[in-house]
Amino acid sequence: MAKTLPELRIQIDAVDRELLELLNRRAALANEVGEIKRVEGSPVFRPEREAQVIHGLQTANAGPLKGDSVAHIWREIMSACRALEAPQRVAFLGPVGTFSEQAALQFFGSSIERVPCVSIDEVFRATAAGTAEFGVVPVENSTEGVISRSLDLFLQSPLHVVGETSLLVRHNLLRTTPSLDGIEVVLAHPQALAQCQGWLNTHLPEAERRAVSSNAEGARLAALHPNWAGIASERAATEFGLHIAAHAIQDDAFNRTRFAVICLPQTLPAPEASGQDCVSLIVSVPNRPGAVHDLLVPLKTHGVSMTRFESRPARSGQWEYYFYIDLQGHPSQPNVAAALKDLKSLCAFYKVLGTYPAGE
Repeated sequence: MAKTLPELRIQIDAVDRELLELLNRRAALANEVGEIKRVEGSPVFRPEREAQVIHGLQTANAGPLKGDSVAHIWREIMSACRALEAPQRVAFLGPVGTFSEQAALQFFGSSIERVPCVSIDEVFRATAAGTAEFGVVPVENSTEGVISRSLDLFLQSPLHVVGETSLLVRHNLLRTTPSLDGIEVVLAHPQALAQCQGWLNTHLPEAERRAVSSNAEGARLAALHPNWAGIASERAATEFGLHIAAHAIQDDAFNRTRFAVICLPQTLPAPEASGQDCVSLIVSVPNRPGAVHDLLVPLKTHGVSMTRFESRPARSGQWEYYFYIDLQGHPSQPNVAAALKDLKSLCAFYKVLGTYPAGE
């Protein structure tokens, strides 16, 4: 016979209590781990260990839970257990309600101390100064390309990359009323305005487009003026009490932004190999024929795959361009170590930005 709804609810309640008991057992074990780490002076947060745990659980998952759901659930469990040892302070481009905050929560879980900053520069400063232990900064968008300011700041910063996360970005038009009528100004971060320009050209061609420091800041300002609208997330709409006048107005339905997780090396050294790793570099080469081609030879020779290659003008004038390169693998792998050694010998400037578990 089929079970009745009350019978199923009784069973669910019983399973929930079992889960609670098991979660508290896990938390107690995490406390013991924390004590050992304190004695050893080891870091609380180990991104490669958490990546291995989640990947292992996703592999073992028999369903019906989806793999992404398993990852989200266990990231929150690990975040709550981590907070028992010491909650991490994480800086991001604020105010509250930005996609940068959403990326921080996606990577660390919600049991963190949030440090919203007014600019990407301030995220770097706060993290370098120790106001925050970690920072989360956007580095690349699938529609508009690299975030130039983030790449420029990496050149001189003492911070390194210890993780990454990718966020599916859904832009919404927010204002104090649910109508599109009477909108005179649309406010958003320049990247968001660019990512929505087709929709804005069609639906609000006469409205002024005004760039602000973040999408959440645009939403905050839109809440103060009835004829203004902001482009931001659903979370920002809730945070500032705004209506969603239009959903998902980005021109690319699969618009994604990649974020880097940064910190000082003394906060967290380069993570050990997780099995799915990435090495990020900044290099430049002397201005001579074939120099850029020569950069690729060590990678081919040692069988190392390059997943990203971006150029940025060199402002010092000493070299023409800096090249931002992502490689698959970890320096503990002999072929990767050999490729990096050969690559370094060819460069006029060479800086490892970080070695970290590759994001989803």
